[in-house]
Amino acid sequence: MSQVAALMKTLKRELKARGVTYAEIARQLDLSESSIKRMFTGGTLSITRLESLCGIAGLDFSELVRKAAEARRGIATLSEEQEREIAVDPRLLLMAVCVLNHWTVEQILETYELSQTESIQLLARLDRLKLIELLPLNRYRVIVAKEFRWLPNGPIQQLFQKEIQPEFLASSFSGPGEKLVFRTGMLSRAANAELMKKMDRLLQQFDELHDADAVLALDERYGSSLLIALRPWELQYFSRLRRGNREKVFPK
Repeated sequence: MSQVAALMKTLKRELKARGVTYAEIARQLDLSESSIKRMFTGGTLSITRLESLCGIAGLDFSELVRKAAEARRGIATLSEEQEREIAVDPRLLLMAVCVLNHWTVEQILETYELSQTESIQLLARLDRLKLIELLPLNRYRVIVAKEFRWLPNGPIQQLFQKEIQPEFLASSFSGPGEKLVFRTGMLSRAANAELMKKMDRLLQQFDELHDADAVLALDERYGSSLLIALRPWELQYFSRLRRGNREKVFPK
């Protein structure tokens, strides 16, 4: 599918979601309904006309491009070797995080001590790793699947456990925009499973808010991390005091 076709498919989907008919588009653009239908089925289309259609759909052009990119399903995970290449190179990891957070190349260069040449080299490596598609004029498109995740216990997760998690938790969590809550209790297997589902929904909401805020200016968004954890667990000091040293194991 060409880039124009992908944009038109996304635009058509957005218009339909808003209940906008061909007749309504024709009225707003002062064209015949048949002309609108041809426009959406491979007819010629100027940038000005495309921007007009975006306005009717309640989008700007950059939003349309982002939504079209999200609709293109890409890989959901990298291989262990691909992740390792990112994990061992802090600058490549930085670039990967930036592109997954919808930063432009200009924003990256303004914020971090990278040269333009180095940034393009890093983007080229991410292109080879299939995280992005590198475009002309130092632009790129994220092509991983919307549900993209790092490998369980893979190189990135190991890096997280070894270096990132301790740094993240080394805080009182008392500042603005910060919160840490720790709860202990006694839960059944059913209650554990119910909480797991609620955690998944919270993570989904985090992703949805992240995507929705991608249209905001960079100075209105802040790097934010959410850590959620639940496991059957007892403080080691308490375990050592159990009679007969009997460990209580959560059933599989």
